[in-house]
Amino acid sequence: MKKLLAAHLAAFAVALAGSASAADLAVKAPLPVAAPFNWTGCYIGVHVGAGFAKKDITDPVQLVQDSFNGLGSTVDVTTVSPAPRGAVIGGQGGCDYQFASSPVVIGIQGDAAGATLRSNRSVALPLGNPGETAIVDAKTEFLTSVTGRIGYAFDNVLLYGKAGAAMAGDKYEVSGTFTGLPFDFRGLEDRWGWTAGAGVDWAFDRHWSANFEYDYYGFGTRTSTFADQANVFQGPVSVRQSIQVVKVGVNFHMWAGQ
Repeated sequence: MKKLLAAHLAAFAVALAGSASAADLAVKAPLPVAAPFNWTGCYIGVHVGAGFAKKDITDPVQLVQDSFNGLGSTVDVTTVSPAPRGAVIGGQGGCDYQFASSPVVIGIQGDAAGATLRSNRSVALPLGNPGETAIVDAKTEFLTSVTGRIGYAFDNVLLYGKAGAAMAGDKYEVSGTFTGLPFDFRGLEDRWGWTAGAGVDWAFDRHWSANFEYDYYGFGTRTSTFADQANVFQGPVSVRQSIQVVKVGVNFHMWAGQ
């Protein structure tokens, strides 16, 4: 009887030890590790932001006075510097490629946005009647660019820089009265330049990301033709401009690499 009881106890101990070992193995089994986010793929999205421009418009006074009385260079060169500012809203699209086993990401992106950047300045007309002035109005109505991007990925957060070609759509108007006669000179221009910027993109879902970006646009100095259709006058005006934009956006990522 004692030998039978001892055998049962030994069998129970072996079974208990086996169960404990199985439990230890279950606890010690490695947990699955989530794959890092991969930025390879194409995307399309929208953005909204604010723009701040600087425009140096040279000789709007002489343009008016020479057109009406042909006096030639009778006054000092005049530069008016309106500072248009306003909203930008548009869209972007592009494709990125993340190198295998590397945080480096390269890509290309296109942007297009409508803009409400506008400002005006008043300038005196020295050869006109006392108190006569010209109102110089400057507007930027759209911005577009094609840029290359390079970035460094911290898993689902991408820090990037970008640079490339840009174009702005501008309108100008110089209006008022000169020696009692009304005038209204207008200029329309699509101007090419360059852009550079930087931003951060946060992928909060496999197919969605949100980004914050700063861009600088340089358009240099160009000569535009301003024309007064009513009085059949026109003349060259030098315009130098740059624009800065701060914006936030949302992108939908197609064929995401995760």
